[in-house]
Amino acid sequence: MFLEFGIKDFIDILLVALMLYYVYRLMRESRSLNVFVGILIFIVVWLFVSQVLEMRLLGTILDKLVSVGVIALIVLFQDDIRKFLSTLGAHQRVKRLRRFLTSKRSGEQAKARLKTSILPIVMACMSMSKGKVGALIVIERSLKLTDIVTTGETINADINQRLIENIFFKNSPLHDGAMVISGQRIQAAGCILPVSHDLDIPKELGLRHRAALGMAQESDALCIIVSEETGAISIAQNGSFRLRLTAEELEAALTESMG
Repeated sequence: MFLEFGIKDFIDILLVALMLYYVYRLMRESRSLNVFVGILIFIVVWLFVSQVLEMRLLGTILDKLVSVGVIALIVLFQDDIRKFLSTLGAHQRVKRLRRFLTSKRSGEQAKARLKTSILPIVMACMSMSKGKVGALIVIERSLKLTDIVTTGETINADINQRLIENIFFKNSPLHDGAMVISGQRIQAAGCILPVSHDLDIPKELGLRHRAALGMAQESDALCIIVSEETGAISIAQNGSFRLRLTAEELEAALTESMG
């Protein structure tokens, strides 16, 4: 049996290993790792019982569970599956492929539009940082934030520095909530975000930071926080913080996320 092992079998095993590795990485990034591990354990037990031990009764029961398990997983974990597929589509290699397929002219036009969207955000954050005006801005990426947008007031306006600063002005009725930017437009303000209960968050970080981390844990959005106490600019993305950013670092992070 060992002598029959050929190059095709080696490639087959290598491709399966690579597929499992990338699925593991993507599900870890989309906060669905426990689901992935649970499915793997169930598959190993099923194969061991039915193929190795050849237990007919238990094997038949597990076979039936597997046959309906796919439908049950889709129903129970539809949000996780949607986030996983969106993360897969937003993967860096997929983005590079999309850029390669895009014409050079349209790519230059997109870069110009992107620059006009990023600079007002950076300038507004720097201005609010100097005045110690608290702010929380969520940049939508591949995962749609329709459920978050509906919790606030619809704006649907071009990205403008003065508009951002006016929304987060201390006497503004919308300054306590989050602003959501999608499709290079300000979609809503005063939005309510899920709050993270992670115990590892530094105690000096306030509710805005916890809300930003909660959003970053449940989606692939980029969240910008301007501290009302210190004026420091931070971002939350992929379930972690980057604290005390400069204008150049913020612009680079926005370019990478919105590009």
